[in-house]
Amino acid sequence: MLQVSAKLSLIPEKDIVLIILFSSVFFMLVAAAIVVFFYFSRKKINQKEIEKKNIIIEYQDQQLKAVILTQETERKRIAQDLHDDINSKLNVVKLNCHLLSTPNLSPAEQKEITSIIIDLTNKALDSSRKIAHNLLPPVLEKFGLDAGIKELCLEFESSRSVKIEYNNIVDFDFKNLHNDLHVFRILQELLNNSVRHGQATFISITLRENDNFYSCIYTDNGIGFDTNLSSNQKGLGTKNIESRVRFLNGTLEIKSARGEGTRVNFTF
Repeated sequence: MLQVSAKLSLIPEKDIVLIILFSSVFFMLVAAAIVVFFYFSRKKINQKEIEKKNIIIEYQDQQLKAVILTQETERKRIAQDLHDDINSKLNVVKLNCHLLSTPNLSPAEQKEITSIIIDLTNKALDSSRKIAHNLLPPVLEKFGLDAGIKELCLEFESSRSVKIEYNNIVDFDFKNLHNDLHVFRILQELLNNSVRHGQATFISITLRENDNFYSCIYTDNGIGFDTNLSSNQKGLGTKNIESRVRFLNGTLEIKSARGEGTRVNFTF
Protein backbone atom coordinates (compact mmCIF):
# COMPACT_ATOMS: atom_id res chain seq x y z
CA MET A 1 0.00 0.00 0.00
CA LEU A 2 2.88 2.30 0.85
CA GLN A 3 4.56 1.44 -2.47
CA VAL A 4 1.41 2.37 -4.45
CA SER A 5 1.12 5.66 -2.57
CA ALA A 6 4.78 6.31 -3.26
CA LYS A 7 4.36 5.66 -6.98
CA LEU A 8 1.30 7.94 -7.17
CA SER A 9 3.26 10.66 -5.40
CA LEU A 10 5.86 10.46 -8.19
CA ILE A 11 3.22 11.18 -10.88
CA PRO A 12 2.77 14.89 -11.53
CA GLU A 13 -0.53 16.36 -10.34
CA LYS A 14 -1.33 17.52 -13.88
CA ASP A 15 -1.06 13.97 -15.21
CA ILE A 16 -3.30 12.65 -12.44
CA VAL A 17 -5.95 15.19 -13.38
CA LEU A 18 -5.68 14.13 -17.05
CA ILE A 19 -5.99 10.46 -16.10
CA ILE A 20 -9.08 11.18 -14.01
CA LEU A 21 -10.49 13.35 -16.82
CA PHE A 22 -9.89 10.73 -19.53
CA SER A 23 -11.26 7.99 -17.26
CA SER A 24 -14.38 10.04 -16.62
CA VAL A 25 -14.84 10.75 -20.34
CA PHE A 26 -14.30 7.05 -21.12
CA PHE A 27 -16.90 5.92 -18.59
CA MET A 28 -19.30 8.61 -19.79
CA LEU A 29 -18.89 7.41 -23.38
CA VAL A 30 -19.45 3.81 -22.30
CA ALA A 31 -22.53 4.85 -20.33
CA ALA A 32 -23.81 6.85 -23.33
CA ALA A 33 -23.21 3.87 -25.63
CA ILE A 34 -25.14 1.60 -23.25
CA VAL A 35 -28.02 4.09 -23.07
CA VAL A 36 -28.11 4.42 -26.88
CA PHE A 37 -27.96 0.64 -27.24
CA PHE A 38 -30.87 0.10 -24.86
CA TYR A 39 -32.80 2.96 -26.47
CA PHE A 40 -32.56 1.53 -29.98
CA SER A 41 -33.12 -2.01 -28.69
CA ARG A 42 -36.28 -0.91 -26.92
CA LYS A 43 -37.34 1.05 -29.98
CA LYS A 44 -36.86 -2.04 -32.14
CA ILE A 45 -38.82 -4.18 -29.67
CA ASN A 46 -41.63 -1.61 -29.63
CA GLN A 47 -41.63 -1.54 -33.42
CA LYS A 48 -41.88 -5.35 -33.53
CA GLU A 49 -44.74 -5.27 -31.03
CA ILE A 50 -46.56 -2.66 -33.13
CA GLU A 51 -46.04 -4.75 -36.27
CA LYS A 52 -47.34 -7.82 -34.42
CA LYS A 53 -50.42 -5.92 -33.23
CA ASN A 54 -51.01 -4.64 -36.76
CA ILE A 55 -50.81 -8.19 -38.12
CA ILE A 56 -53.30 -9.37 -35.47
CA ILE A 57 -55.64 -6.47 -36.26
CA GLU A 58 -55.37 -7.20 -40.00
CA TYR A 59 -56.06 -10.87 -39.38
CA GLN A 60 -59.07 -10.04 -37.21
CA ASP A 61 -60.29 -7.65 -39.90
CA GLN A 62 -60.03 -10.40 -42.52
CA GLN A 63 -61.89 -12.77 -40.22
CA LEU A 64 -64.65 -10.21 -39.66
CA LYS A 65 -64.94 -9.56 -43.39
CA ALA A 66 -65.17 -13.31 -44.02
CA VAL A 67 -67.97 -13.64 -41.46
CA ILE A 68 -69.87 -10.68 -42.92
CA LEU A 69 -69.42 -12.01 -46.47
CA THR A 70 -70.62 -15.44 -45.36
CA GLN A 71 -73.68 -13.92 -43.70
CA GLU A 72 -74.47 -11.84 -46.78
CA THR A 73 -74.07 -14.88 -49.04
CA GLU A 74 -76.41 -16.85 -46.78
CA ARG A 75 -78.96 -14.04 -46.75
CA LYS A 76 -78.88 -13.81 -50.54
CA ARG A 77 -79.36 -17.56 -50.81
CA ILE A 78 -82.34 -17.47 -48.44
CA ALA A 79 -83.84 -14.50 -50.29
CA GLN A 80 -83.35 -16.35 -53.59
CA ASP A 81 -85.02 -19.48 -52.19
CA LEU A 82 -87.93 -17.47 -50.86
CA HIS A 83 -88.40 -15.63 -54.15
CA ASP A 84 -87.82 -18.45 -56.62
CA ASP A 85 -89.41 -21.31 -54.73
CA ILE A 86 -91.95 -20.33 -52.10
CA ASN A 87 -93.03 -17.03 -53.65
CA SER A 88 -93.59 -18.56 -57.08
CA LYS A 89 -95.65 -21.41 -55.61
CA LEU A 90 -97.79 -19.04 -53.56
CA ASN A 91 -98.43 -16.89 -56.64
CA VAL A 92 -99.75 -19.95 -58.48
CA VAL A 93 -101.88 -20.83 -55.44
CA LYS A 94 -103.29 -17.30 -55.49
CA LEU A 95 -104.17 -17.54 -59.20
CA ASN A 96 -105.90 -20.88 -58.68
CA CYS A 97 -107.86 -19.48 -55.75
CA HIS A 98 -109.17 -16.77 -58.07
CA LEU A 99 -110.08 -19.45 -60.61
CA LEU A 100 -112.31 -21.09 -58.01
CA SER A 101 -114.48 -17.98 -58.03
CA THR A 102 -115.02 -18.28 -61.78
CA PRO A 103 -118.75 -18.89 -62.50
CA ASN A 104 -120.05 -22.07 -64.13
CA LEU A 105 -117.12 -24.30 -63.05
CA SER A 106 -117.89 -27.98 -63.26
CA PRO A 107 -117.33 -30.18 -60.18
CA ALA A 108 -114.42 -31.86 -62.00
CA GLU A 109 -112.75 -28.49 -62.67
CA GLN A 110 -113.25 -27.39 -59.07
CA LYS A 111 -111.73 -30.64 -57.86
CA GLU A 112 -108.72 -30.27 -60.19
CA ILE A 113 -108.07 -26.66 -59.12
CA THR A 114 -108.42 -27.59 -55.43
CA SER A 115 -105.99 -30.46 -55.91
CA ILE A 116 -103.43 -28.09 -57.49
CA ILE A 117 -103.82 -25.63 -54.60
CA ILE A 118 -103.31 -28.36 -51.97
CA ASP A 119 -100.29 -29.80 -53.83
CA LEU A 120 -98.56 -26.42 -54.24
CA THR A 121 -99.31 -25.48 -50.61
CA ASN A 122 -97.68 -28.71 -49.40
CA LYS A 123 -94.62 -28.04 -51.58
CA ALA A 124 -94.35 -24.49 -50.24
CA LEU A 125 -94.49 -25.86 -46.68
CA ASP A 126 -91.73 -28.37 -47.47
CA SER A 127 -89.58 -25.60 -48.93
CA SER A 128 -90.11 -23.40 -45.87
CA ARG A 129 -89.08 -26.31 -43.61
CA LYS A 130 -85.87 -26.79 -45.62
CA ILE A 131 -85.02 -23.09 -45.34
CA ALA A 132 -85.69 -23.15 -41.59
CA HIS A 133 -83.60 -26.33 -41.28
CA ASN A 134 -80.66 -24.63 -42.97
CA LEU A 135 -80.93 -21.68 -40.60
CA LEU A 136 -81.14 -23.80 -37.46
CA PRO A 137 -81.48 -27.59 -37.71
CA PRO A 138 -84.33 -28.61 -35.35
CA VAL A 139 -82.56 -31.79 -34.25
CA LEU A 140 -79.59 -29.69 -33.09
CA GLU A 141 -81.81 -27.54 -30.91
CA LYS A 142 -83.84 -30.44 -29.51
CA PHE A 143 -81.28 -33.23 -29.12
CA GLY A 144 -77.85 -31.59 -29.18
CA LEU A 145 -74.68 -31.63 -31.25
CA ASP A 146 -74.18 -35.40 -31.47
CA ALA A 147 -77.65 -35.97 -32.93
CA GLY A 148 -77.19 -33.01 -35.28
CA ILE A 149 -73.92 -34.41 -36.68
CA LYS A 150 -75.47 -37.86 -37.12
CA GLU A 151 -78.33 -36.38 -39.13
CA LEU A 152 -75.86 -34.33 -41.19
CA CYS A 153 -73.87 -37.47 -42.02
CA LEU A 154 -77.03 -39.33 -43.03
CA GLU A 155 -78.02 -36.48 -45.34
CA PHE A 156 -74.70 -36.66 -47.20
CA GLU A 157 -74.72 -40.45 -47.28
CA SER A 158 -78.22 -40.41 -48.82
CA SER A 159 -76.63 -39.41 -52.14
CA ARG A 160 -74.86 -42.83 -52.08
CA SER A 161 -71.70 -41.14 -53.41
CA VAL A 162 -69.86 -41.06 -50.08
CA LYS A 163 -69.50 -43.22 -46.98
CA ILE A 164 -69.08 -41.42 -43.65
CA GLU A 165 -67.67 -43.01 -40.49
CA TYR A 166 -68.66 -40.96 -37.44
CA ASN A 167 -67.22 -41.76 -34.00
CA ASN A 168 -68.08 -39.72 -30.93
CA ILE A 169 -66.39 -40.63 -27.64
CA VAL A 170 -67.42 -37.39 -25.94
CA ASP A 171 -70.28 -37.04 -23.50
CA PHE A 172 -71.65 -33.57 -24.14
CA ASP A 173 -73.01 -32.87 -20.68
CA PHE A 174 -73.71 -29.23 -21.48
CA LYS A 175 -75.97 -27.52 -23.95
CA ASN A 176 -74.56 -24.44 -25.62
CA LEU A 177 -76.57 -23.99 -28.81
CA HIS A 178 -74.36 -21.12 -30.00
CA ASN A 179 -71.17 -23.21 -29.81
CA ASP A 180 -72.91 -26.33 -31.10
CA LEU A 181 -74.10 -24.45 -34.17
CA HIS A 182 -70.53 -23.28 -34.93
CA VAL A 183 -69.20 -26.85 -34.74
CA PHE A 184 -72.11 -28.07 -36.87
CA ARG A 185 -71.44 -25.42 -39.54
CA ILE A 186 -67.71 -26.22 -39.57
CA LEU A 187 -68.43 -29.88 -40.27
CA GLN A 188 -71.09 -28.94 -42.83
CA GLU A 189 -68.53 -26.78 -44.66
CA LEU A 190 -65.90 -29.54 -44.52
CA LEU A 191 -68.35 -32.15 -45.84
CA ASN A 192 -69.42 -29.85 -48.67
CA ASN A 193 -65.78 -29.25 -49.63
CA SER A 194 -64.94 -32.97 -49.52
CA VAL A 195 -67.90 -34.05 -51.66
CA ARG A 196 -68.15 -31.15 -54.12
CA HIS A 197 -64.52 -30.18 -54.58
CA GLY A 198 -62.52 -33.07 -53.17
CA GLN A 199 -64.58 -35.84 -54.84
CA ALA A 200 -64.16 -37.92 -51.69
CA THR A 201 -65.83 -41.32 -51.38
CA PHE A 202 -64.93 -41.91 -47.72
CA ILE A 203 -64.91 -39.48 -44.81
CA SER A 204 -64.03 -40.05 -41.16
CA ILE A 205 -65.12 -37.79 -38.29
CA THR A 206 -63.95 -38.41 -34.71
CA LEU A 207 -64.82 -36.31 -31.66
CA ARG A 208 -62.88 -36.70 -28.43
CA GLU A 209 -61.88 -34.80 -25.28
CA ASN A 210 -58.35 -33.66 -24.41
CA ASP A 211 -57.36 -31.50 -21.42
CA ASN A 212 -60.74 -29.82 -20.98
CA PHE A 213 -60.94 -29.19 -24.72
CA TYR A 214 -62.98 -31.03 -27.31
CA SER A 215 -61.22 -31.94 -30.52
CA CYS A 216 -62.40 -33.09 -33.92
CA ILE A 217 -60.31 -35.14 -36.33
CA TYR A 218 -61.68 -34.98 -39.86
CA THR A 219 -60.18 -36.89 -42.80
CA ASP A 220 -61.24 -37.70 -46.36
CA ASN A 221 -59.80 -39.68 -49.27
CA GLY A 222 -60.45 -36.95 -51.83
CA ILE A 223 -58.12 -35.48 -54.44
CA GLY A 224 -56.71 -33.01 -51.90
CA PHE A 225 -55.30 -29.56 -52.62
CA ASP A 226 -52.14 -27.49 -52.27
CA THR A 227 -52.30 -25.72 -48.91
CA ASN A 228 -49.45 -23.39 -49.96
CA LEU A 229 -51.55 -21.69 -52.63
CA SER A 230 -52.87 -18.34 -51.41
CA SER A 231 -56.16 -18.95 -53.23
CA ASN A 232 -56.76 -22.03 -51.06
CA GLN A 233 -55.71 -20.20 -47.88
CA LYS A 234 -57.96 -17.22 -48.53
CA GLY A 235 -61.02 -19.01 -49.87
CA LEU A 236 -64.37 -18.10 -48.38
CA GLY A 237 -64.89 -21.62 -47.02
CA THR A 238 -61.51 -21.67 -45.27
CA LYS A 239 -62.01 -18.19 -43.83
CA ASN A 240 -65.46 -19.18 -42.62
CA ILE A 241 -64.04 -22.22 -40.81
CA GLU A 242 -61.19 -20.17 -39.31
CA SER A 243 -63.65 -17.56 -38.07
CA ARG A 244 -65.87 -20.11 -36.38
CA VAL A 245 -62.92 -21.89 -34.73
CA ARG A 246 -61.68 -18.53 -33.48
CA PHE A 247 -65.10 -17.77 -31.99
CA LEU A 248 -64.85 -21.11 -30.18
CA ASN A 249 -61.41 -20.13 -28.76
CA GLY A 250 -60.03 -23.19 -30.51
CA THR A 251 -57.16 -24.11 -32.82
CA LEU A 252 -57.20 -25.23 -36.44
CA GLU A 253 -54.77 -27.33 -38.46
CA ILE A 254 -55.34 -28.26 -42.11
CA LYS A 255 -53.09 -30.74 -43.92
CA SER A 256 -53.60 -31.68 -47.54
CA ALA A 257 -51.71 -32.43 -50.74
CA ARG A 258 -52.64 -33.29 -54.29
CA GLY A 259 -53.78 -36.90 -54.46
CA GLU A 260 -53.42 -37.45 -50.71
CA GLY A 261 -56.79 -36.36 -49.35
CA THR A 262 -57.36 -33.85 -46.57
CA ARG A 263 -56.95 -33.96 -42.79
CA VAL A 264 -58.38 -31.28 -40.52
CA ASN A 265 -57.91 -31.05 -36.75
CA PHE A 266 -59.73 -28.40 -34.76
CA THR A 267 -60.45 -27.87 -31.07
CA PHE A 268 -63.37 -26.15 -29.38
